[in-house]
Amino acid sequence: MNESISRRSFLRTLGISAASILTLPGCDDASRYGKPDIEALERQKRLERLRSGQGPYGRQTYRGYLGLADLPYFEVDTAGRLRCVVEDLPPIIDFHAHLGISALFAPTIDWQADTDRVRHFLDCDASRPGCELDLDVYINANFTEDDLASLRRESVGQVTWGSGAASTHTIPNLLQEMNSMGVDQAVILPITLGLPFRDDSSERWAAAIAASGQGNRLLPGASVHPRDPNALESLRFQAERGASAVKLHPAVQRFYPDSPELDPLYEECGRLGLPVFFHGGRAGIEPEYTHRYTLIRHYEGAVAAHPEVRFILGHAGARDVADAIPFAKKYENVWLGIHGQGVSVLRELIDQVGSRRLLFGSDWPFYHLAATLAKVLIVTEGEPEERRSILRGNAEALLARESV
Repeated sequence: MNESISRRSFLRTLGISAASILTLPGCDDASRYGKPDIEALERQKRLERLRSGQGPYGRQTYRGYLGLADLPYFEVDTAGRLRCVVEDLPPIIDFHAHLGISALFAPTIDWQADTDRVRHFLDCDASRPGCELDLDVYINANFTEDDLASLRRESVGQVTWGSGAASTHTIPNLLQEMNSMGVDQAVILPITLGLPFRDDSSERWAAAIAASGQGNRLLPGASVHPRDPNALESLRFQAERGASAVKLHPAVQRFYPDSPELDPLYEECGRLGLPVFFHGGRAGIEPEYTHRYTLIRHYEGAVAAHPEVRFILGHAGARDVADAIPFAKKYENVWLGIHGQGVSVLRELIDQVGSRRLLFGSDWPFYHLAATLAKVLIVTEGEPEERRSILRGNAEALLARESV
């Protein structure tokens, strides 16, 4: 199947999610996504709102990211920045972070720049007071249509005229936020978009990290497009360069994870010892026509056929977490990245899946690191072993290529 892309068709298909710089669709099968799936997502959104504040941690609502200073874990320092003040935290590993994207026609970002503040794509501190931040819902439920419209503009800007927000998604700014939150290392996950040119974020980010001298803290990941005929060669090159994980995004890259055409890619990841980090589940703000690719049942064929590969479902299945929980319980080679989930769901993940297969991740720069860290600290209060597993231990084991 020819997946060539023209400038006009690419621009027409630019999407609206937090990572939606989308390529042309792959072959589709309408039977893989239907009315029951659509209704399930709408039902999840309704029930989530109704149940907010009714769980084991009560109401957990704050005014902006800075408002998290109302918790005993944070304070606002003299520079007006949020800082974690928990003294006995392990050195945290963030397994889900990115840098600013400038691809296709967008001006190149100076990834070494230090700016006054980070403009997170979904920025709860853009106004004063900040947005109402409810820690007991999936994080995207906190943002208005205006917020999402801004996200769409910035996403398009990353491949066209440039993004003012993305120009602040730099190495010094990430490190500053990491230092404030006690984050020791971050896995930087690129996404190969399938563009005709300037689609090399994995190479450009790796070079920027090397130039910064921060390779001990910022760990470059790999990415390939599943329909790239040179995907295996590219994957091997990135592994030799020291890539720590492979990022694949079924919604952005438009593929079903269980498609047989991906088997050689998964097999190579197994040989190289690289974890596969998937975007997992529907976040609810991306284009509806991409939802079909990320249903949890579409990951099972890959996971079952490749038990030697470590698979990570980012966002713990997002708003399909109810399907991700039994899935992770069934397959021991599945880890769940916890970013986005509310405190009540995080408690359920620990109780049902176990803390040893959960990974801390922030999805920076879409959100402040504290948005996820606050939830972990609330839920693991008085549980030091669970806290350490989620914040560091599990990531450490995956990065060390320890056996499944």
